[in-house]
Amino acid sequence: MEDRNSQRLIAAAKSIFEHLAARADTKISIRLWDGTEIPLGDDVEPGLCVSLSGPGVIGALLRSPKLETILRLYAERQIDFHGADLYTFLGTARVRNSRKRLRGLNKLLIARKLLPFLFARSAPAKIEHSFEGDESGRNRKAGDNRGYIQFHYDVSDAFYELFLDDEMVYTCAYFTDWNDTLDQAQRNKLDMVCRKLQLRSGESMLDIGCGWGGLLFHAARHYGVRAHGVTLSANQFSFIQKKAQQLGLSDKVTAELKDYRDLDGSYDKIAAIGICEHVGIDNMADYMSKVRSMLPYRGLFLNHGITRPGKRTMKQFRKMRPERRLLAKYIFPGGELDHLGRLIQSMEAVGFDVHDVEGWRDHYALTCKLWSQRLWERRDEAIALVGEEKYRMWLLYLAGVSFSLGDGSARLYQIVATKHASRGPSGMPPTREHLYAPRDESNTAEG
Repeated sequence: MEDRNSQRLIAAAKSIFEHLAARADTKISIRLWDGTEIPLGDDVEPGLCVSLSGPGVIGALLRSPKLETILRLYAERQIDFHGADLYTFLGTARVRNSRKRLRGLNKLLIARKLLPFLFARSAPAKIEHSFEGDESGRNRKAGDNRGYIQFHYDVSDAFYELFLDDEMVYTCAYFTDWNDTLDQAQRNKLDMVCRKLQLRSGESMLDIGCGWGGLLFHAARHYGVRAHGVTLSANQFSFIQKKAQQLGLSDKVTAELKDYRDLDGSYDKIAAIGICEHVGIDNMADYMSKVRSMLPYRGLFLNHGITRPGKRTMKQFRKMRPERRLLAKYIFPGGELDHLGRLIQSMEAVGFDVHDVEGWRDHYALTCKLWSQRLWERRDEAIALVGEEKYRMWLLYLAGVSFSLGDGSARLYQIVATKHASRGPSGMPPTREHLYAPRDESNTAEG
C-alpha cells in the first residue's frame, strides 16, 4: 500500500511540474525524491536543478505557502540547489513576468494533483539560529544595540575571513574597474573615503562602527592620522587591539567597545561606514546631532549607508515586507533602512551642509555577489565553523542582498557634509580633483 501511495505522489508531482514547465520557460530542472528530473523549460542547462527530499516538502509548502517555509526547508536541506554557486543558480532560475506567464495554468488540474500532498509530512524544519527579542528594532532601548550587533558580527572572525578581503572590510567595495579583485576594490574604497574626508597627517579621525578596523589602519598608515574607532562587537574590538600591536600602530590606532551615544570628545573628521542601518529611523535625528557635536566648525563627516527607495507616505515606507522581517529575525536584527531624502533631511536639520552624494548601488551589488561566491567556494570550512544551517542562511542572505541592490529595491549612498558655519564659505575645494589626483606618499605615517 505504501509503495502504491508513493508512486501516486511521484506521478502527481510529475504532472504538476510538467504542466508548470509549459509556461515557466526556465533553464533549470526539478529533481524529485526518486531521482526523476523534470525540465522546467525547453532550454535547460545540464546539471542545474532544484532537488526535493520527499513529498513532505510539497506538503509543507502547500500548508504554509510562505517565504519563511522555503527558507526553513532550504536551511534543513529539504530543498537544495545544484549545478552552480547559489548566486549564479538563482540568477539563472529567475523568471521575468512570472505572473503573466502563469495565468494560463489549469488551476483545477493543479489543485486536484496537489490534494494528496496535504497529508504528506516532512521532517520538522526549524531554524535554531534566530534572534530572540524585538528583531525589528523599533522598540529598542538604550542598551539593545549591543545585542543586535553581537548577534550579527560575533558569529566568528574565522567565518568572516572565509569571504572578506585581506583587510576584513565588511562594507561595500569600490570598483574603479568592474574586473577589479575584491581585495583591490576594498583598498580603493578605503582610499576613496580618506580622500573624501581630506585627511591630513596629524589630524584625528573617528570611525563609528569601525568593524575590524580596515579604515582605521588604512588612514593611519597612508594618511598619518590618529584613528579612533568604536564598535559594539567584542570580536572586532579584540581583533583591532591585537592588529594594532602587531603592526606597531598602537599609538596611532585605538578602539573602544562602546555605543556611539556614549562617545565624547572632538575629532577633525568623522566616518560612519554602514552604521546608520543599525541606528533606527526614529533615532536618526539624535544620531546626527551626536555626530555633529563631536566635530569642529567645517569639520567633515562622511556617512555611508544602505537605503530603500522612498514611498508616498511614511506608513507605506515603514511597512515590513516578509523578506525584511525574515532578514531581521535570522540575520540582521535591529536593522532599519531609511530613504535618501529623509537621511539628508535629518543631516540638514541639525546643521550639516551637504556637499556630495554618490550612489554606489552597483558597487555593492557586485561586492555581495563576490562575497556569496567566495563563501560558497569554502563550504566545508564554513560548515565546520558555524554549522550547515547558519552557512546556508548566510549564503542565501548575501546572494539575496546582491539581487536586491541589482534590482534597485535597496540602494547605497555616500554623503559628504560639513558642520555648517554660521556664515562664510564651507571650506570645501572648488572641484573634485582631490578625489582622483595622485596621492603624495611623503605625507604619510609610513613615509
